Amino acid sequence: MTSSAALDGRAALITGASRGIGLATAQALGEAGARLCITARDPGGVAAAVDRLAATGITAVGCAGSVADPAHLARCTDLVMRTFGRLDVLVNNAATNAPFGPLMDADPGVWRDAFAVNVEAPLRLTQLAWRAWMREHGGAVVNVCTEGTYGVGPHVGAYGTSKAALLHLTRQLAGELAPGVRVNAVSPGLVRTEMARFVWERSEQRIARSLPLARIGEPDDVARAVLWLVSDEADWVTGTDLLVDGGTRVRAALRAGSGVPTDAVHDVLARTDPWGGAEPPATAGPDPEGSDAERSPR
Repeated sequence: MTSSAALDGRAALITGASRGIGLATAQALGEAGARLCITARDPGGVAAAVDRLAATGITAVGCAGSVADPAHLARCTDLVMRTFGRLDVLVNNAATNAPFGPLMDADPGVWRDAFAVNVEAPLRLTQLAWRAWMREHGGAVVNVCTEGTYGVGPHVGAYGTSKAALLHLTRQLAGELAPGVRVNAVSPGLVRTEMARFVWERSEQRIARSLPLARIGEPDDVARAVLWLVSDEADWVTGTDLLVDGGTRVRAALRAGSGVPTDAVHDVLARTDPWGGAEPPATAGPDPEGSDAERSPR
């Protein structure tokens, strides 16, 4: 079990941390003793998250902006170093699932933006952390990917493709930065976040019945996995992808012949019209970057 003082004296930078998985991760790392710098696009959301963390005794500073902006990434790194004098942990959590819909209709500009947020930003921040602290002192990086990188699904081709690239980047960096820096991924399944609300809100019970562990995920489920990976308890773990998916990958064997749906998430996505009708709200579907990495339902 990860100690409540596992990260005492260390400093962590977490992107997409004003709510959902990012905020839960900030809370978990802060409770383990880390001092935090959190970032997301919305200044009000960042300020509220810092206040919430501070109310529980966690030391945190905020830096609002988009991870697609290289200057913002540099500002965040500089803030961590000026405030805490070190940068031991990096959690790349911010992401986008735009463009949402069939790939044949994907706008080239939005496609490039997706890769800027989901792939390029984690690389740039890792470079900055490496140069500022980790090259000389070591550290741990976790990239939040998705269970969906191992399959395909309706309307989430851009998200899955970019996250598959991020997973490969994770493994490449793990090899290049060893032994001093460990780089791993966490891949959630369907998690109860605002960005996935358009999936779980309408079909939560049906989706839960389709999973071996009989419920959808909570942000804290993912946060505990991230905490373990950045702690010394995982000091012989690098280049791995830790699934936190309620058994999604093994659901095909769940009560075979019982009539229980085995791919309820895809059923919901297939019924979601990216052009209208049942389209998810702009804050839940095809929306650039933001505060919550697990925007996709996978």
